[in-house]
Amino acid sequence: MPVNFTPTAREKLLPIKGVSLGITEANIKKPGRKDLLVMVVDEGAAVTAVFTQNRFCAAPVIVARAHLESVQPIRALVINTGNANAGTGEDGLTRAGSVCRELSALLACKPEQVLPFSTGVIMEPLPVEKILAGLPSCVNNLGKADWYDAAQAIMTTDIVPKAFSRQVTVNGQTATITGIAKGSGMIHPNMATMLGYIATDAAVTQDALQAMLHHAVAHSFNCITVDGDTSTNDACVLIATGQGGARVSSASGDDFLTLRDAVTEVAASLAQAIVRDGEGATKFMTIQIEGGKSAAECRTVAYAIAHSPLVKTAFFASDPNLGRILAAIGYAGIHDLDVAKLQLYLGDVLVAEKGGRASAYREEDGQRVMQQAEILVRVLLHRGEVAATVWTCDFSYDYVKINAEYRS
Repeated sequence: MPVNFTPTAREKLLPIKGVSLGITEANIKKPGRKDLLVMVVDEGAAVTAVFTQNRFCAAPVIVARAHLESVQPIRALVINTGNANAGTGEDGLTRAGSVCRELSALLACKPEQVLPFSTGVIMEPLPVEKILAGLPSCVNNLGKADWYDAAQAIMTTDIVPKAFSRQVTVNGQTATITGIAKGSGMIHPNMATMLGYIATDAAVTQDALQAMLHHAVAHSFNCITVDGDTSTNDACVLIATGQGGARVSSASGDDFLTLRDAVTEVAASLAQAIVRDGEGATKFMTIQIEGGKSAAECRTVAYAIAHSPLVKTAFFASDPNLGRILAAIGYAGIHDLDVAKLQLYLGDVLVAEKGGRASAYREEDGQRVMQQAEILVRVLLHRGEVAATVWTCDFSYDYVKINAEYRS
């Protein structure tokens, strides 16, 4: 089960005026599960997105990027699970385009106003016939599904749905934010590390919305890793319908900061939920690097620790083999690192300083911390004033089993 994470109750997920949700069982990979979601946004909504930086990006990513760059306002999103439509060449682009055309015909809008998203197995043809057959049901069900249903409909190897809502006061009006995400494996930042959809009923200008999303992603989805693999299909979308009373007219000022921070809070909750639901995860680790010269070098050290299979398996076993952490710091790539100045803490326990084991460290203290479900790894570089935090999980037997059997 996910590490210290209980899904948000259905009744606590707040609807967003101006967004309608419709789901169906299209039997894309397995029968009897919700696997196709349509999100329709009313006219006047602003939409922005960020995508994977994997050069082998999936066909729906290519199509969605192109549609966002067109002059047409976005009216709908369509998300399927069970098939990534990645590594499928021109045929994949054709199939993604046909899904957009079919949905646009059902909604009486243009194909360029539809953004497609897919997640699942790579290098297999998208079963477009099943998706086209399921779209009318999604459209007919618009408004009947809620955000909990939507979160379930985009799951793949996820154990639990991931969804959060927040409300905040902006220029005297209540702004509502609700977001969903999927992700459990093939999680590593280079954008957003999964599929995520966040919507608010506030009115937000396009430039402010873009700034808001980039800040939110930088402080949430780009701070997590499960296995170091950047997916071909990553995407995160932010929608502002403008149908509430709150308004943000520029990418600065108190109103912008208030809404931006609330969106970031939802994104961070979703990002941490992904790590807590990492494939086979039994531990949730916070890697905190302090005293760096730059955020980039702090993150470099954090990811060296978080990606190490030796570190992650040691945490799974609650084995304080903490030399593995020092080794990861050493190969992170900071060529002028003075290891004599570095300090390593495991929770509240000082493990290493002055280039070696701390004089007061006892292995039983390290094991006490490592037996906990949530663990803080804190590294003080003593090189500057900058810090960075990354969230990750351990590697268990189940991680191997889940991925060994993923296509079966």
